[in-house]
Amino acid sequence: MKDVYLFSGFLGSGKTSMLTNVLKQFKEKGLKPAVIMNELGKLPFDSQAVDEEIPLKEMLEGCICCSGAEKTEAQIQSLLADNEFDVLIIETTGAAHPVEALDAVYSPLFAESLNIKGIVTVADSKLWLDRSSLTPQVRSLFIEQIRHAHLLLANKMDLLTEAEQAKVVFEMQGVNPNAFILQTTNGKVPLKLLEGLQATAQASKDDIQAAKIGKHLHLSSRLVELKQSFSQEQFEEWVRSMPSSVYRIKGYVPIEGIRNPMLFQYAYGLVQWIPEYINMPPKIVMIGENIQEIDIIGEK
Repeated sequence: MKDVYLFSGFLGSGKTSMLTNVLKQFKEKGLKPAVIMNELGKLPFDSQAVDEEIPLKEMLEGCICCSGAEKTEAQIQSLLADNEFDVLIIETTGAAHPVEALDAVYSPLFAESLNIKGIVTVADSKLWLDRSSLTPQVRSLFIEQIRHAHLLLANKMDLLTEAEQAKVVFEMQGVNPNAFILQTTNGKVPLKLLEGLQATAQASKDDIQAAKIGKHLHLSSRLVELKQSFSQEQFEEWVRSMPSSVYRIKGYVPIEGIRNPMLFQYAYGLVQWIPEYINMPPKIVMIGENIQEIDIIGEK
């Protein structure tokens, strides 16, 4: 089981400084990290921050959260097959919504091999105070990145007065009361804080092991094994009964009368069924808030 961290945050917030510092800490501890870097440009500037001996996959000209989702799955599968590593860090673009990024890296194909530790968002504290100057779309994404973080770095604190520092922490805590907020300079975060995260709720044979982050688990993932077949109508009816806090469901669903489990995807209230010609394991991944409380179809 490999630990996986998602690093989120706007361009210029300090993500690369954090990445460089965290990689150094992992290596000092004797752990071998691997990195997937996702950039919107053509030139991989940030990859210069990663040492040559660290396995690195780059995604250029694409966002991890849209057309790049399949590429991300392929990159992770390639890393799992070709490289010996202990921990995987995925640096998303500043334009990535946290839910989309989590969706892109959590595939039923390798969900059991990965332990999603959480989303670490680096927020530019000075930009937070000046957020009224941003366009509505950019401001909304900025707030969403903060709202869905499991660990929040209020970075560039050295540029603020004590009163401004207190204001930033108070306001960010109001947006995300679940995350631990660390005041940082140059994105320096102690490894212990990262290792204490746990955003994946794994389904065992007997029960659901609910993960804990602080007192409340908010944005999280859950892997579920389906132990019987359903009609498509039955399964869709169950999906429609979900609260709006369930953002994504994807995986392979056994359908009565059909030889192989079908690929099922759910997002934004829309469902998609795709025939599968290989007998894939009947498992689905669910992504949302308080996901471990959802009753699973076919289970009492």
